[in-house]
Amino acid sequence: MKQLLLMGGILLSLPGLRAQEIVLTERAPLEAVYGEVWESDDVLPMNELGIESGYLLYETEVELPEGGAELALEQVRDYAAVYLDRHFAGTLTDARKSLSVAAPAGSHLLQLYVENIGRITYGPEILDNAKGLFGSVRLGGEEIVGWRIIPLAIREGDPAELDYVPMGAGPLEPCFRRGCFDCAETSGRYLDVSGWGMGEVWLNGCYLGAFWNEEKQQSIRIPDDLLRRTGNMLVVFDIRNCDPTTCMQLSTNPVFK
Repeated sequence: MKQLLLMGGILLSLPGLRAQEIVLTERAPLEAVYGEVWESDDVLPMNELGIESGYLLYETEVELPEGGAELALEQVRDYAAVYLDRHFAGTLTDARKSLSVAAPAGSHLLQLYVENIGRITYGPEILDNAKGLFGSVRLGGEEIVGWRIIPLAIREGDPAELDYVPMGAGPLEPCFRRGCFDCAETSGRYLDVSGWGMGEVWLNGCYLGAFWNEEKQQSIRIPDDLLRRTGNMLVVFDIRNCDPTTCMQLSTNPVFK
């Protein structure tokens, strides 16, 4: 894309300015932020675990038939990223509660990373404000029993202080990703989160905000006093995007779909 400049009555064409990419080169596993592990035959909502908001990991072993099967949730609030053998398989929401999963016949690890987007504060559903997974979870019509439920303390503490290792190649399961960058101009900058899924970001040890690829706005305003000319550190947590090559970008304008 080119920009046009009017100079002395002559319209000049200039190359468009490219957004600055922020490469994330390290990762830290989520085990460092695991809370108390609950074991239950059935999935349990957040309120039964004493959790008001945030993320939960539900995991279990399942037997998958030849050709795969449909995974169906009775209730999911509000968003679940589904992983089979630590590989992303799809997403489920309150409006889309089933998906097909495929893998060789046999035993597989099923994981659902669930996020509570917010609480209902008005209307007839205010008394039915459970979050997380509840009700039955079925695979191929058969109810799944025997779950490990793990709260994830994503927003507690500074994730930049966790133990990181080089990113490596291949798909990732949800984790923290970290990268460092310099920035010649520190005012009027937005963090472009387009191309990501659902998660949180921190800049220089401060919580910057949350993102979701289904929202219209795909950028987060960076406070001018938070960005430095050199030595900035960005940390990203995402329960959906598993591509280790995905970068964040700095933009001079807000980004919308």
